[in-house]
Amino acid sequence: MENVIRNSNLYRLLIHNGRRITLHRSLTRLLVRNLICAVLRYAVITSVIAVRTILIIYRQSMQFRKPEAFAIFLSLLGISTFCCAQKPGLPGSAPSKWITFKTTHAPGKVYRFANGDNKTFTNEEMFVRAWIPVLHKKNVGIVLGPNYRTEQLEFKGRGENPAKKFEGWNLRTFGLDMNSFVCLDSTSWLLLTSHINKTGNFAMLSAKEIPFNYTVSASYLKRLSPNKEIGAGVIFNRSFKSTFLPVFLFNYNLSEKEGVEIMLPKKIAWRHNLSPNDLLYFKAEAVTRTYYLNRVAEGTPDVCRRIDVDMGISYNRRFGNFGGVELFGGYRKNLSNKMVHDAVPVRTSGLAATVEFYIQPPSFRGKGRK
Repeated sequence: MENVIRNSNLYRLLIHNGRRITLHRSLTRLLVRNLICAVLRYAVITSVIAVRTILIIYRQSMQFRKPEAFAIFLSLLGISTFCCAQKPGLPGSAPSKWITFKTTHAPGKVYRFANGDNKTFTNEEMFVRAWIPVLHKKNVGIVLGPNYRTEQLEFKGRGENPAKKFEGWNLRTFGLDMNSFVCLDSTSWLLLTSHINKTGNFAMLSAKEIPFNYTVSASYLKRLSPNKEIGAGVIFNRSFKSTFLPVFLFNYNLSEKEGVEIMLPKKIAWRHNLSPNDLLYFKAEAVTRTYYLNRVAEGTPDVCRRIDVDMGISYNRRFGNFGGVELFGGYRKNLSNKMVHDAVPVRTSGLAATVEFYIQPPSFRGKGRK
């Protein structure tokens, strides 16, 4: 009887289905286990990359060998630990940028050298930055932005280049930005920002021979209505000399498609929203650059510095919730130029164009401002 039952079709069908159900359950558990492991690996790899990026900036670029420089770093980091999850800002403004790649070209720079000849150059620049959320909670967060910039004056004339120390992309900046927002209440914030870098001709100097430059700012921002924000504060910069300036903030939406964004002394802009993904800016923005060219131990450091104002039209196109591109074209007005010390500036203002590609923060996709 037992053999008859085992050889019956019903018994074989039940055993086959049971094994198949057990097999399906085993496969499901295996897939879930592999998925969890993949997610954990991704989280670990992302954290390792973030830590390695900070360590590279810390060890190679910054090289905090002096106690006072290390104290500055710790103080700036302490300032940035108080962060608010709800950032200030009005509807319709530009989307958040997680990773940024930018290149700028400003042709037609003319200098007269000792032999009386005028030489023409093109100012070229490349910039990359990635924001790293070190801590992100409901009321506390830390955001760091390691960045790298390289610049050159490309010689456009014939013969020998009389300004060789400005060619070859040797003017470089290794920096670290820190942004923070302290929520005082639902309509007011304390904005704290800081920036520290080493900048100079790295073909002539090592990172240890270049002093630190740093900038810190603190501002109070108040939202007066759903379409208006106003604030004020102070900013302090220390490079080859110290600078202390007031800060004025004003954001105002004139309508659903138009707004004014002011952040003096950095930027003033009028915004027009062509669509939820297309923004048009008419703006003026300050551009300052400082580079060390010789060893500070030799005495007074040889510092080249320029201050410009870029005035023109900027078009921002966002591709869904992934990233976008921003194009700028306009006129670069030079206010101060001490770049080439052994030459007389003849024409330092002219056209300028910038192309920027950016990726939006993955954790905020679908939550950007419309």
